[in-house]
Amino acid sequence: MKAVLAIVSRVILEMRHDKRTIALMFLAPLFILTLMFFLFKTNSDNQTQVGYENLDKTLLRAVQNKNIKLRHYAGGRSAKDLIKQNNLSAFINQSGHQLTVTYSNSDLSQTAIVKQSLQVANTKILVAHLTKLIQQAKAQSQLLPGKMLATKQASPQQYKTKNNYLYGSRDSTFFQSFLPVFMGFFVFFFVFLISGISLLTERTSGTLDRLLATPIRRSQIIVGYLIGYGLFACLQTLLIVFYVISVLKVEILGALWLVILIDLLLALIALAMGIFVSTFASSEFQMIQFIPLIVVPQVFFSGLIPVDHMAGWLQAIAHIMPLYYGASALTNVIEKNWQLGDIWQSLAILCLFAVIFIALNILGMRRYRRV
Repeated sequence: MKAVLAIVSRVILEMRHDKRTIALMFLAPLFILTLMFFLFKTNSDNQTQVGYENLDKTLLRAVQNKNIKLRHYAGGRSAKDLIKQNNLSAFINQSGHQLTVTYSNSDLSQTAIVKQSLQVANTKILVAHLTKLIQQAKAQSQLLPGKMLATKQASPQQYKTKNNYLYGSRDSTFFQSFLPVFMGFFVFFFVFLISGISLLTERTSGTLDRLLATPIRRSQIIVGYLIGYGLFACLQTLLIVFYVISVLKVEILGALWLVILIDLLLALIALAMGIFVSTFASSEFQMIQFIPLIVVPQVFFSGLIPVDHMAGWLQAIAHIMPLYYGASALTNVIEKNWQLGDIWQSLAILCLFAVIFIALNILGMRRYRRV
């Protein structure tokens, strides 16, 4: 029993002196939970933007609900152009009893909301018609007890729906919708973790100290590590991309070289961030402690939760996250066939992130040796 108590006492004593671990255990979960609270609270009140043209008043009233925000557009422009220009989830056009619904389909949850709203609208119209028939039958029976007037009743309005999809098809799955985000995240996460721990091992084993004893410059050390680990990051990126195409059979609408370029930029940023963060850790465990603070928040702003629907201050945070730009560019290339001219701003920002963290690494090397 004394031995057990001695071990317990030693663990408590070590934890008391490891302030970073204590902060990770008690403060990091509160930070993540608070962030999730604001993210999901903001998105719970979202409305799906839907455009329409020539809808009759009966259908218009039936479709309206708290999840749908309808906006009328005059004729002359195609549904696809209106969806792209106004960031609509769908566009509805009526010609007689024919409804033509064009879905953006870039967010399957919003596509489902529009489809459900149209189904509910048809049900409302049918129920309203049946209620009217019942009321008329009651009125007739009160006027002529025991008899029923044979009157010709108009049948309820029946709408035939034709569905078109701007991106993907009716068979699109949520996995395909989130695939670009997952690709960017996996590249970013594993490169960040492996590069950081690898450099930390070099430092704790004394390899970095022996390297610093030579006349080599700080910038050469950082560039050497970036190229060395970068080769493996390139192989990992190529493996993920071609696995998605060849094994999972996921269709990439845009240029394959753009997908690879974006993933490589994310890998470079993760590599530079991992090396930089490792300078503040003294063990592999401390390196892992940075994941909830650096990697996890980026997942929330990568597109899994629509950034456009967040509060303004949350959108500002999203715009300082590298994964926000990488995942957004991947989504637009894979699902929307965007070209280099459409995503050059995101690529430029990713390059800026890479330059900043490489510069920080060069400056951070001063803590080990002034060159």
